[in-house]
Formats: sequence, structure tokens, C-alpha cells
Amino acid sequence: MRLKKSLVAAAAVFALALSACGGNATNEKATSGDGASTGVVLANCSEPQRPLIPADINETGGGRIADLLFSGLFYYDAEGESKPEMAESVESDDNINWTVKLKKGKKFSDGTEVKAHNFVDAWKMGAKEGLLSSAFFEPIEGASVDGTGDLTGLNVVDDYTFTIKLKQAESDFPARLGYSAFYPLADAALADTKAAGENPIANGPYKFASDKAWEHNVKLELVPNEAYEGDRKAQNGGINFIFYTSQDAAYADLQSGNLDVIDQVPESVFATYEKELDGRAVNQQTAVFQGFTIPMGLEHFKGEEGKLRRQAISHAINRDEITKVAFNGTRTPAKEFTSPAVPGFDENIKGNEVLKYDPEKAKELWNKAEEISKYEGTFTIAYNSDGGHQTWVDATANSIKNALGINAEGKPYPDFKSLRNDVTNRTITGAFRTGWQADYPSMYNFLAPVYMTGAGANDAEYASPEFDGMMKEAAGMTDHEASLKKMNEAQEKLFEDLPAIPLWYANVNGGWSANVDNVAFDWHSVPVYYKITKQA
Repeated sequence: MRLKKSLVAAAAVFALALSACGGNATNEKATSGDGASTGVVLANCSEPQRPLIPADINETGGGRIADLLFSGLFYYDAEGESKPEMAESVESDDNINWTVKLKKGKKFSDGTEVKAHNFVDAWKMGAKEGLLSSAFFEPIEGASVDGTGDLTGLNVVDDYTFTIKLKQAESDFPARLGYSAFYPLADAALADTKAAGENPIANGPYKFASDKAWEHNVKLELVPNEAYEGDRKAQNGGINFIFYTSQDAAYADLQSGNLDVIDQVPESVFATYEKELDGRAVNQQTAVFQGFTIPMGLEHFKGEEGKLRRQAISHAINRDEITKVAFNGTRTPAKEFTSPAVPGFDENIKGNEVLKYDPEKAKELWNKAEEISKYEGTFTIAYNSDGGHQTWVDATANSIKNALGINAEGKPYPDFKSLRNDVTNRTITGAFRTGWQADYPSMYNFLAPVYMTGAGANDAEYASPEFDGMMKEAAGMTDHEASLKKMNEAQEKLFEDLPAIPLWYANVNGGWSANVDNVAFDWHSVPVYYKITKQA
């Protein structure tokens, strides 16, 4: 039978609708004309770790800004469904050879037209330079296992057509093409990526307000991009992202009307914020996994000794108590490495009993590791102080300390960027908090970019040929259910090795001020900024 798939059809399999668990997920208020307003929306954010080159971003602060500045072949709507944006069509007869046709007349903010080579050259540059998200290019012919190298599988046919050849058939490859690693870059940006990283040339719904829009560690100002023509047209006068050093400060500004939207309230108000915000709050399931990572090369955490200690630490954590006390029930204890919000989630994967709180088992495993080598010093969990993590980190460290009889404590960093710099540079000396906010709605996205050998977000530097092989096999399957089953088999290997310690799944606990309307949070906990309205 002849097989021909378009991205729209293939990606629809991965669409998901997230229902609110409490509060209001959205508020709607009629506006005049086409619904647009002219007020500038004030929103919280974290300082991006890296310059704003899409393929060099793998953290949420830079990611949400890039998603407003750029438009890819497709975008993900609030429910996580893939929608065409720059793409006229993406088709294949065999899931290996894909032909991409672009819509004509789409422009960058510098007035140049978006053409096929802007995609191809941007992807090739990302792979050649080994940028942080280069692992997303790994399926393309010519890429190495970490996504670097010459992407020989990319070829420009004409101004509006290019082709992609993969190493093997991958049925869910199209669903990934809305992610920021696959955004295009303008000719001027390709010629000078350093300048473009500080002042991007946009083709999305927003652009920089000026050459000095980014005041590092303070704020970043966006205005509507008049060159943009698409479904995500800005309905406000701009977005000012303010980089807060604490969630408490952001929440105080929200209550006083000096901030319009917050995507995460501080832990201190979990029990009260929905009442305090009086209908302007959200408590909604979302595609976010949270845990902490112990580098595979860390002393006492290598080989058999390391395996025993990782299992011991996992058994030493009372996830049920911490989610109830520290999070007021707004977190759900983890059962596996993905999220209940994506298809294929299975809370009964073989090996996940290591997530059960069992202090006696924890001590038994730790003592076995002690027979191999004596552990000295303090077990630390690094976290960023600007993210509201101290309460749960302290609770987790105390749980480990009490169960194992060792010294354990949190290690605060002043901000997210500082923490990520040490993680990215491999200069971190202990465990550190990690999480994964899905890039696109698929189980594969929670696993491949984080745990496959050489992947850009593989902060543990985990390497397992067995896991890699199962993930590649899953990616090549045309039967979606069989692919999900194979990925869950791959998770059995993760439970054996524990490159990360799963903790819980997060809800989005956000809110907005009385100054704005039409606020909603999407499938992976990010406010749908372009739809927010505010009168000047």
C-alpha cells in the first residue's frame, strides 16, 4: 500500500487536551474590533542562559521568548496540536524522505523573505557548531549520534522547497518540527550569529522593541512584529518580560498590579493563591516532569557502587509526604520518566518500585555500596533560588538524611542561569534539580533528548547502547501503539540505571492581574501570551 503522510496528519496523533484541575484556566472578555488591544503585558520570566539563537536554547526562559520571536514550519496550539505556520505542506511516501514546501511571501522583521535555505542553513549551522539543541538533528542523514556534523540529508530544491532525508523511517519525526531547534534564521543572522543572538531578526508574532530591548538580568521588551502574518497575531501592544530573583517578589507585584501574568506562584501561597486571586488563577495539569540528576561520573556514583547509591537515595525520598506538605497537593508523585499528560504514560513500568519510599530498603542498599567504598562528605542538591525550590529541596534532603543517616542539604544558586552554566559546563560537583517541560507533545520528547547518548539535555552524561537501541527502534515504528510500548520498555533500563531520580509531575499554578483579559495557559504550562489583551 502506498504510504503518504503530511505533517498535519502525523502530528495529530500526538495532540492532547489538558483539562483544568481547579481554578480557571482562562478568562475571556470581549474587546472591540478584531480583538486586539494596545496595552503592554508585564510577565515574569528568567534570564535566558544563552543568546537567542533557536538551536542554542534548551531552557525555559530563552525558550518561551524564542517561541514568540520565531515561526517554524508548524506551531503547537494551546492544546498541543500541531498547526501549519511557515509550511504549505510536509509530505513523505516512506517516512524517510520528506519534502517541505513553504508558504510564499512570509517575511522576517528586516523585510527579507523566508525561504528554504533559511531553514536548511540554520539547521546545518546548529549541527556544525554543536549548539545545545543539536541533538534534535540526529535523525537526519549525516548527523552523528549527538546531532552534530554535516547534515547531508538536507537539500534546497528551490526558494520554497527543501527535502529532508532521515537515517531510518521515523513515524513521529514530523511532530518534532514545531520545536525551536527547527526555526529558520534570516540571512543577516546567519552571517553574524553573535549579533543576532543579542538582537534577533524575528519572523514570529513579536520582535525586539529596540536595539536595547534586552537589559540583561533585568528585563526584555517585545513588540508586535508587523511583518508577521499567521494565526498567532499579537492581540496586545507587546510583552515585557521581567526577570525576577524570587517568586515571592513576582507574586507581590502581581497582587499590587505591577505584574500582569505569573506562570508559577511561590510555594508559600499554594494553599491560598486561588482564593486571593479570586477567579484569576489556574491549577492545571501540564506536561512537566521534575526530578534531580546525579552526574554519572561523580565520585561514589559510578558503576555498581553508583547504581546501589542511586537506588538507595530514590527509596529514601518520601514523595507522597513532600507533595502533600511542600506543594499542598499541586504535584503528583512520579511513576515514570515522562508525564501523565502525554499518550503512552504507564504507571506500572517494571522497575518503578524504586520510587517507593522504603527507608529500610534504602539503608540496606546504601550499606551494600559502603562495602565497595566508604562515602564521606555531604550529599548536596543544587537549585536556583529564583525558582521557588528551597522548600522541596530541603524536604527532600532531610528525607534522604533521615533514611540513610548521612549529611544531605540543598545547595542554592542565585539564579537559573548560574545553575545551568555549571551544569552545561560540567563544573557542578553534586546532584542538581532538573525538570523537563515538553518541547512537543510526545513521550519520545521526554526520553530521547534527555537520556540518549550525547543528547543536548543529557546532563547526567548517561550512555546506554541498550536504551539508545530501543529508542531508535521505537522511533522507526509505524504502529504508534507499538512505538509507545517499546519506549516504555526502554524506561525499564532507566529505572535500572537511574540517570535521573524522578520526583513528581507539576501542575501549572499561575495567575493574572485584573488589568488583563483572555489569559490561558497551554499544554506545557506556558501562558498563551499573544492572546492576552490589555487596554492601554
